[in-house]
Amino acid sequence: MPRLRDEGGYTLTELIAVLAILLTVLTALTTLFASGARAELDANRRFQAQQEARIAVDRMRREIHCASAVALDPADSTVVAGQTVYKKITVTLPGHCPTAGGAQATVVYDTAAVGADRYRLRRAGTRIADYVTTSHLFAYVPPSTSTRGRLVVDLPVNVSPSEGWKTWRLTSDIVLRNTLRQ
Repeated sequence: MPRLRDEGGYTLTELIAVLAILLTVLTALTTLFASGARAELDANRRFQAQQEARIAVDRMRREIHCASAVALDPADSTVVAGQTVYKKITVTLPGHCPTAGGAQATVVYDTAAVGADRYRLRRAGTRIADYVTTSHLFAYVPPSTSTRGRLVVDLPVNVSPSEGWKTWRLTSDIVLRNTLRQ
């Protein structure tokens, strides 16, 4: 009868060593896949927030180009870097504007606080952009002898405000076509 020591196979120590190595490799791979999934989710959220901001500014541009007046409320203003910026604007749309519905209408664009360093840009109370990092988005440049009036929209967007380096900024000068040169 052959002895058991002569049989081939693995000892318990070898088996535990192999399982420990396998566990280490699988843990590293799982961590890598989870990190990749989080990065993809973050990139998708940032892209969605940026796309909403682009669409919001495009919609504002169309309405403001058609507007007969833009009113700014000094009570909702502050001075940043020597320029007065506003939290809210009221746009008067003549009846011929596509979004006016056939009669003169007024539309309010404003920001609403959602949390710490997070605001929503709203049109008539409806959210049109989210994850904005400041409440004062609008600046007005009055008409001069050579230019029409302009509304400057500065829209900083960041889905993770604690990580300032991820802030994306959309700045747009919207000419008020229905203003007269001074």
